[in-house]
Amino acid sequence: MKKILSVLAIFLIITVSCNTKEQVSLIITNAKVYTVNNDFELAESFAVKDGKFTAVGTSEEILSKYQSNQILDLEGKFVYPGFIDAHSHFYGYCMTLLQADLRGTKSFDEILEIVKKHDDKYNSEWVLGRSWDQNDWEIKEFPSKEKLDELFPDKPVYLKRVDGHAALANSKALELAGINSQTQVDGGKIYLQNGEPTGLLIDNAMAFINKLIPDTEKETAIKALKQGEQNCFEVGLTSVCDAGLYKKQILLIDSLQNLGEIKLRIYAMLTANKENINYFVKKGIYKTDYLNVRSIKLFSDGALGSRGACLIEPYSDDPENYGLIVEPIEFYHKMCKIAYENNYQINTHAIGDSANRLMLDIYSEYLQGPNDKRWRIEHAQVIHPDDVNKFGDFNIIPSIQSTHCTSDMYWADERLREKRIKNAYIYKVLLNQNGWIPNGTDFPVEKIDPLLTFYASVSRKDVDGYPENGFQKENALTREETLKSMTIWAAKAAFEENEKGSIEPGKFADFIILDEDIMKIDEDRIPNAKILKTFSSGKIIWQYK
Repeated sequence: MKKILSVLAIFLIITVSCNTKEQVSLIITNAKVYTVNNDFELAESFAVKDGKFTAVGTSEEILSKYQSNQILDLEGKFVYPGFIDAHSHFYGYCMTLLQADLRGTKSFDEILEIVKKHDDKYNSEWVLGRSWDQNDWEIKEFPSKEKLDELFPDKPVYLKRVDGHAALANSKALELAGINSQTQVDGGKIYLQNGEPTGLLIDNAMAFINKLIPDTEKETAIKALKQGEQNCFEVGLTSVCDAGLYKKQILLIDSLQNLGEIKLRIYAMLTANKENINYFVKKGIYKTDYLNVRSIKLFSDGALGSRGACLIEPYSDDPENYGLIVEPIEFYHKMCKIAYENNYQINTHAIGDSANRLMLDIYSEYLQGPNDKRWRIEHAQVIHPDDVNKFGDFNIIPSIQSTHCTSDMYWADERLREKRIKNAYIYKVLLNQNGWIPNGTDFPVEKIDPLLTFYASVSRKDVDGYPENGFQKENALTREETLKSMTIWAAKAAFEENEKGSIEPGKFADFIILDEDIMKIDEDRIPNAKILKTFSSGKIIWQYK
């Protein structure tokens, strides 16, 4: 009898002990977890419940307090918060998946071959393409429309440059847009040769054709959005900031998120038009677990590669050209006033030192000193030394894209020459202004992969290891700074640091598992690290096959 009672007592103790453990949906054990909390602590285990991290610690601590039907022993693999792209064009990227991909082409003739094959396959109303870059060609000159006219005499063709600030159109497209040698445009340029348009359009000149491009059918757009989302998950992105969206696009994304058909978290910057101001800004901040609308996107100038970035001194390789400011000054003041009065963030594209100076000075008129408005300068590529301290004085946030540096380094010195190039891509200097800095890709301008961002940020080299000692390496970020710039600081730039960006209790359980430790491995191995699994709200949304 005593023996039976003893067995029952042990059984009751075990039962009570098990019942005291809290049931959770997922437990990760035996991992190297970069929490990216305030102390940048490492952990080896965590528990997830209701889509959020509920506890973080050692495997022993977590297993002693929690139980789950899903326990993953990672056997020492590496866990990071889900990557956040602080500046991208997600919707636009998804639509480019339907177009001819011209990235990496080595000549205009190669572009012609790709575009012809694309049209043979899809035979759409317009022939659209994206991502050519004349700087990659042996003859580094802008193309013109003649060969496109030969291939497509009766169908409009429109091919955007990699930066999205220049495009080549054929004669049919120019005709439909009403562009001729007499056409005038503010904030843009129509290239002419022998008194006739060459087909090359810069910045605001593109608007004549942009408005003619037929809207993508809804079902086709949804299919493209879902494919683009999967591409993001595959590279470890769980959140993106989309830099410039229209009302119709935001409402489509919101509806798909509400139906659970899209799980990517999106910080949506509004295109600065009347419809967006009236529908969103004047009604206040719009926020769900997956969508955040509280910012306005402006453009102050063009891009360095297409010589539209506005410089204080003229281009070294184009002495008559200073670049351009794309809007009247009054427009920037109007938008800043609206944003300030409605507690919205302003995020302005500024590449050249003149454009950066303009926007820093306009921002300062409204911010007037230390603040937590987090108004951002997107790209902040070329900064005059006299203007650097304005970022810190007015808590203006420089939003950078590290791969812009390593993509532009081959030719940027031609635009700026030795003295000015030292004031370009100064990411470390900018980081020190506020003590934090968000980082992204600007995809589809650059490739979508955040591991390339990480590598470019710490090495200042391209994927072939060039240059050997890094481009202006004094402005490289450390690995810790870089990881923060792609996680917690990117979240902070979107006012979301209390809900994501680190592995801490109460935050969304968005995290990734890698096969290698990008914080420790040799620099040259970083781009080849593999994302093994991507989780959103504690659920697997992508895994390596």
